[in-house]
Amino acid sequence: MSAPSAEPAVEITLVKAGRTKIRYPAELVADDGVRLTVRAPWAAEGVRDFGFVRFEPGDVFTEHYWRDRWYAVKEVRSGDGTLKGWYCDVTRPAAVDGTAVVVEDLDLDLWVSADGGEVLRLDEDEFAASGLAASDPEAAERASLALDELEGLGRDGIVRLLSRA
Repeated sequence: MSAPSAEPAVEITLVKAGRTKIRYPAELVADDGVRLTVRAPWAAEGVRDFGFVRFEPGDVFTEHYWRDRWYAVKEVRSGDGTLKGWYCDVTRPAAVDGTAVVVEDLDLDLWVSADGGEVLRLDEDEFAASGLAASDPEAAERASLALDELEGLGRDGIVRLLSRA
């Protein structure tokens, strides 16, 4: 009898401007054919302090990717399980091929604090500077609409519902 495989259930690849930004293994939590939910520890090196939240070793992300929506929602918890909030990325719909999940980051982001009291639109300057509006106006429009939708969901507290598997 062989030991269970230690291989990850899926590998997440985040692409930005045609280049791989980060790649990491994740545990598959659920996949209904439209929404894929995975769980992974903080995958970047060291601590990333945004001012409104710190991502650090030990943090656990439960990430929701849709094949038909232009965003991903990531529930962030500290190592002791305390909810920090939700980090939402505006992306093209996730491309899932077997155990490979590829998501293209479109620069726009949204942060929703754990208590829902803080909803912050992020990186609109990066999005404007990206040139997407000129190179792919339809994608730029979809990205802007996705950020508006996420902000509405965040303000209504619906992000909590979206982030549950």
